[in-house]
Amino acid sequence: MTTRFLTSRPATGIASTLAALIAVSGAGVAVAADAPAAPQPAPAGQYQLDKGHASIVFQVSHLGFSSYTTRFSRFDAQLTFDPANLAAAKVSTTIDASSIVLENAMSMCEGIVHGPQFLDTAKYPEITFRTERVRVKGPNSLEVTGKLTLHGVTRPVVLDAKYNGGYAGRPGDDPHARVGFSAHGSLKRSDFGMTAWVPAPGSTMGVGDSIDIAIEAEFTGPPLPAAPSGS
Repeated sequence: MTTRFLTSRPATGIASTLAALIAVSGAGVAVAADAPAAPQPAPAGQYQLDKGHASIVFQVSHLGFSSYTTRFSRFDAQLTFDPANLAAAKVSTTIDASSIVLENAMSMCEGIVHGPQFLDTAKYPEITFRTERVRVKGPNSLEVTGKLTLHGVTRPVVLDAKYNGGYAGRPGDDPHARVGFSAHGSLKRSDFGMTAWVPAPGSTMGVGDSIDIAIEAEFTGPPLPAAPSGS
């Protein structure tokens, strides 16, 4: 029986392979060293809604066959915020009631929604929400209680909210502090005087009384402090 031996790789091949690995590793270290530093946490202060990164969406049952989903396209909000004291947060929101988006809706539906049976936008052009109390439920989890004024009626509304985080800003492309939140809640439109086509008890035939609300919002705040001279 013939025994075959593996031919050893020349030492120069091993050396070149090791040199290549070292070069690659060195490049990785250089890339890591050049990576931007982690952003600083968001500071306390006054924040303004970033309308390009915000939405107010709501759903309502239509005959029990689907949840009609729509949104408001014009709104604004101001936030007083301290990430070290979430319970002290305060928000003031104003919505243009006439900005409700009814995509592909019949003109008759447009008139009904804007008319006195629902939003009555000519008489009540604004919807407002003002916080009254914020309760911290867990890490970055909040219960926000405030007064909602809708269709000329003011009532308390509770939102479950999450603080999604933030930073002090990024040099060059985002020179102001930024924070973000998600929130959801529900209300009965009949509590605000909008009772048209509410289904009879035990039935879904009509337009649902319960309105489910989902909010996404980013706010921009104090400017990013200038880097120390010579850094």
